[in-house]
Amino acid sequence: MIYHIYKAIRLILNKFASVTNYCVTWLKLKGNNVSFLSFKTGGTPYIMVARGGKMNIGKNFSMNNGIKHNPIGCPQPCTFFVDRTATLSIGDNVGISQTALVAIDDITIGNNVKIGGGVCIYTTDFHSLDPNVRKSKDDMKNRAKKPVFVKDNAFIGAHSTILKGVIIGENSVVGAGSVVTKNIPDNQIWAGNPAKFIRNV
Repeated sequence: MIYHIYKAIRLILNKFASVTNYCVTWLKLKGNNVSFLSFKTGGTPYIMVARGGKMNIGKNFSMNNGIKHNPIGCPQPCTFFVDRTATLSIGDNVGISQTALVAIDDITIGNNVKIGGGVCIYTTDFHSLDPNVRKSKDDMKNRAKKPVFVKDNAFIGAHSTILKGVIIGENSVVGAGSVVTKNIPDNQIWAGNPAKFIRNV
């Protein structure tokens, strides 16, 4: 009896939350001047597009925010941060979960890309590698940055980190928990820390 009541109440609350999440996400996208065609969302993301930055999303974009919408062990929402002069571009039919996309330089994600729970894509080291610069006021001015490009049909496994300057090839797969520091050619599987070639797709 209690089980059925609980299930009915949860269904009603989930439907209400679904509508609310869509409306809040729509407002966040519009408020950050994001160009988008169509999307589905579980939960609501964090979005910050700096003045001068650009973000655009293709059709049939899908995202899961928080552990309720993808119980893979990542409690955080999706994060979209676009700095001044940077562009974050997401193609058609892309799906992500609890992903952090930090575009200090450009991030380009192709069509039909799947990005697993807790993946982080960074286009900068965030701080200078020189300790003397790092402790100075010039630290942020001297951080290295390079664009990241994820080609069509790529799949990035959960908890992976993609570092600045990396190109992930078409149809390629990044194994879960990998740290990708160099380019991955088309049609290959890479995994590990640092990620290395495993085999061809």
